[in-house]
Amino acid sequence: MRTFIFLLLSGTAHLFSQNLLSPKNIKIDPNLIQNEVSESIWYLERDGKKLEFGRVITELRKLNSTDLLIKTNVKMKPQRDVKYVDSSVVKMANFQPVYHSSFNPQRAMELKFGKTHVTGYHSDRNGGKKENINIAASNYFDSSIYPILIRLLPLKEDYTAEISIFDYNPNTAKKGIMKAYILDTKKSEYKGKPVWIVKTTDDISDQSSSVTYYIDPQTRKIVKQDMDIQGSKMSMEPMF
Repeated sequence: MRTFIFLLLSGTAHLFSQNLLSPKNIKIDPNLIQNEVSESIWYLERDGKKLEFGRVITELRKLNSTDLLIKTNVKMKPQRDVKYVDSSVVKMANFQPVYHSSFNPQRAMELKFGKTHVTGYHSDRNGGKKENINIAASNYFDSSIYPILIRLLPLKEDYTAEISIFDYNPNTAKKGIMKAYILDTKKSEYKGKPVWIVKTTDDISDQSSSVTYYIDPQTRKIVKQDMDIQGSKMSMEPMF
């Protein structure tokens, strides 16, 4: 989902933090990982109004005792029958990536994450160009699922971190390991209920945009997202 947003609209600001998180040093509470399916409305804010941009269905499913499937299905308005589907498999213990795929009208992509290399392919469905992928990389998270990872971190007031991520964009030189950043974490309230407000950015689009997550401290579900993508204001709100 994350990769899809930035490929569609481009976007992400740089601040330094102390901790570089990777699968080797992450701490995840397994009790916070539950099977779930949620649907959110994706809004574009224009002239003081919120316009529905699409719907996003997110699924978390334990495949077995060790592997977690994270799947997003984006249905753009008005073409709800046109699907943008991203799927990732990670290890539940530390979110070490195993597999990622992305299928939509513009592209087909599959990545397999090994210990020392990422392999796979990217196929441009408009231009017909297919590119084989073989990039040296180790100790990172899949860039498309780090927003899910943020939900599970030991959040506290003023918490900041850097996150090692792998991203592949065939249209730029950005292919390989880069960073995402937790810029700030604050306690607050949203609709009368306590939340963690976590502001993030990343290197996917040269840190020119930001995403702010409103996270329920008990369930760790995201109750709202605010996105500033190169000046375009968007938000995402779950349908309860």
